[in-house]
This record gives sequence, C-alpha cells and structure tokens, in this order.
Amino acid sequence: MTSLFTRIIAGELPGHFALRDERCVVFMTIAPITTGHALVVPREPINHWMDMSASLNAHVFEVARRVALAQRTAFGSDRVGMVIAGFEVNHVHLHCIPANQMSDLDFSNQQQNVPAERLAEAAARLAAQLRVDGVSGAV
Repeated sequence: MTSLFTRIIAGELPGHFALRDERCVVFMTIAPITTGHALVVPREPINHWMDMSASLNAHVFEVARRVALAQRTAFGSDRVGMVIAGFEVNHVHLHCIPANQMSDLDFSNQQQNVPAERLAEAAARLAAQLRVDGVSGAV
C-alpha cells in the first residue's frame, strides 16, 4: 500500500524529520494545531493502529512517549496530547500535540500554508531535545 506517508518516508515528498529509526519515523505535520505538532509514523504501511503487531505497537507508543517528553521541554507546553484519528491518511500515525489547554487539540484550529522554514525549525528543536534526552534515532 502506497500512502502519502510512505512517499514522505521514502524521500519522494518533502518532510521535516526529528527522528528516524528502523521501525518508525517522526516528522512535523504540514498543518499543525500548535507549534511542535509532530506525527509518529511506523515505516510499515499499516492502515489502522489496531492492526499493528504488539511489538510494533509497543515501539511506536514508546517513541510517542519520548517525543512527548521532548516536546514539553522544547516547546514549553504544560502537556502533550495524543490523537489517533486515522481518517485523513490511510497509514497509522499518532499526532503528538504540545498543549496548554483542551482547545489546543481541536483540529479545526489547524494552521494552513505554514512556511517550510517554520516546520524545519520546529523539527530541529524537537530533534535537539530528543538528542539531549538520549533518544536513539534523533536526527
């Protein structure tokens, strides 16, 4: 199954990555709700999160936990929300969203046409904090 995300992972489409490991990647969404909104995406093109193997599920959720810890520091948020919607792209992805209030998780607040430089800067901040935190695969 080819998806928008498999094309980003393969380098066919641009992406602003903060982490790459053997099983998943983390890159910034092009329509962030808040600065630092990142996606944790398994390399394997699986349509629904419930279809991931137990071991891949554990890995992806552990990466998301580490990303959230780094986001809280890098972007100064009180919390980091996680959303698994699965409607917009047929490839499992976990939205990790720095948040200070519940409205920070409202997808109707997604920013459109965010300059690539802002996404690259957010990816660099997240990757830098992941490296400080000792997370393997941080770019």
